[in-house]
Amino acid sequence: MKKLLLPAFDFLLFSNVFIALCAVAQGLVTFHLIGAQPVYPVLVLLFTSTLGLYNFCILIIRPKHPENSSYHRVRWFFARHRLMVTFTIICLLSLIPLFFLVSFSSKLLLLSLAALSFAYGLPLFSNGKRKSGLRNVPGLKALSITLVWTLSCVLLPVLEAQHAHLSHVSMQDTLILIAKRFLFIAALTVPFDIRDLFQDQIAGLKTIPVAWGEKNAYLFCQLLLAGYIGLLFIFRNNGFSNDFWALTLTTAITGWLIFKSHRKKDEYYYFFFLDGVLILQYVALLIFKLL
Repeated sequence: MKKLLLPAFDFLLFSNVFIALCAVAQGLVTFHLIGAQPVYPVLVLLFTSTLGLYNFCILIIRPKHPENSSYHRVRWFFARHRLMVTFTIICLLSLIPLFFLVSFSSKLLLLSLAALSFAYGLPLFSNGKRKSGLRNVPGLKALSITLVWTLSCVLLPVLEAQHAHLSHVSMQDTLILIAKRFLFIAALTVPFDIRDLFQDQIAGLKTIPVAWGEKNAYLFCQLLLAGYIGLLFIFRNNGFSNDFWALTLTTAITGWLIFKSHRKKDEYYYFFFLDGVLILQYVALLIFKLL
């Protein structure tokens, strides 16, 4: 049974299908919190854009000998290079018709996020003989990822829900939603930087663990999560609502997973358990809604 399930599990994680499902789940979290029915073109757009962009970024930073990489994900991905290229092209092309199904304000947002996403990985800058993207600029690696995730999974659903007259969200509530999701996503990015600490030091990437040290980075994550809970409490003056307890529970689980993570954990821990809390949030909201 394990021999049958493990290849399917590897495909789910390492082809980036799972992280794309995480983006969909985060979009659903936003629709739930603003009391709106899901706008399905938005969910499909979140899935295909996440899948396409993640694969694209991996493809353009391909190491010289991926078969010798210390990361199982890299070896798996480039062993199926043609399939992943085809997968990526299909996803990116599917964004064209989806782009015309959203409002004008959402189109502007998507164009901005696309520019930021491609600038993250493309070698746009030169430093002597070395070319790099935004990910190599000190402090911008985690910031770029967090900003793209936050705006696509929060602001895009809010804009489309309001355009379809499914919900009215005040500017204050929108800003709180963006701020608290930013804190949560930021906390999740740090353990991945801790895992890549030595590689980032060699590559010259100024991530939080590189600049502040591993212990301080873990503490910083917990502070971000505490700030997230505080903003969750004041959102729409809901206080100790079912949504508050559902998301607080998943935040506590996230804090524990981050605390238990370290460089010796395998890739399944990071790409399934840590990323999986993005899906767990929506599952928890649904369960607590029934209570």
